[in-house]
Amino acid sequence: MKTQELQEKAKNIRRGIVEMIYRAQSSHIGCALSSTDILTALYFDVMNVDPENPGATGKDHFVMSKGHGVTALYTTLGERGFFSKGKLEEYGKDGTELASHVVRGAVPGAETSSGSGGHGLSLGIGIALAEKKKKSDSRVFVLSGDGELQEGSVWEAVLFSGFHKLANLTMIVDRNDFQDGKDGLRVSEILNLDPLDEKFRSFGWEVSVVDGHNFGELIPALKKSFDKPHVIIANTIKGKGVSFMEGDGKWHGSSPSEEEYKTAIKELK
Repeated sequence: MKTQELQEKAKNIRRGIVEMIYRAQSSHIGCALSSTDILTALYFDVMNVDPENPGATGKDHFVMSKGHGVTALYTTLGERGFFSKGKLEEYGKDGTELASHVVRGAVPGAETSSGSGGHGLSLGIGIALAEKKKKSDSRVFVLSGDGELQEGSVWEAVLFSGFHKLANLTMIVDRNDFQDGKDGLRVSEILNLDPLDEKFRSFGWEVSVVDGHNFGELIPALKKSFDKPHVIIANTIKGKGVSFMEGDGKWHGSSPSEEEYKTAIKELK
């Protein structure tokens, strides 16, 4: 898909995210917007998936480890045609399956559940090992937030993957440098991850560092294959696409007012 078409898809997805969160007043809007271009690249250019047959043999797999970015995943799946986009209007309502973190099977294409950060890579490893034993060509993509890399379980998984040379495993780090907290605390101030690229290399991983909003950098990196696991450190902007949200930690846990909603939608037209 051409860059302009991908940009239009990403804009549609961002608009859907804002609409979902405004209706539900259930946030994590900033991290959903920061990961939108990554998901757009995966589902519209890189991954082997079939919306009409989500469980097809030989398909690629996706694990949303940063589960609080759920609105980005669900909106992307709807935009890709896995289900009717009208389903998204159920988000945050009483009795809905569309909860504030990913629920396996809540919609077609949602493969794994997620809650507490730090577990998605281990789930991805299990899938990658199974596909490797089957001698399958399927690839496994795991999207993580940078805050969850502070969890020890992540580094156990990184060590395991490197040792077993899981070449079918790609991890993408949405590095927007904000994590939980009323005002959006910076990852670098809570527990600095640097030098992140060198850490992964020391664990036996291939490393790419890209602009997480530039399809010209993202897509070639996502399509690369190596004889070891690959991490893509995607430098992103919290709240990307809505000017007053960009780089503002407030939008980790805040939902837009009516006036803010109208302004955001106007920008995303």
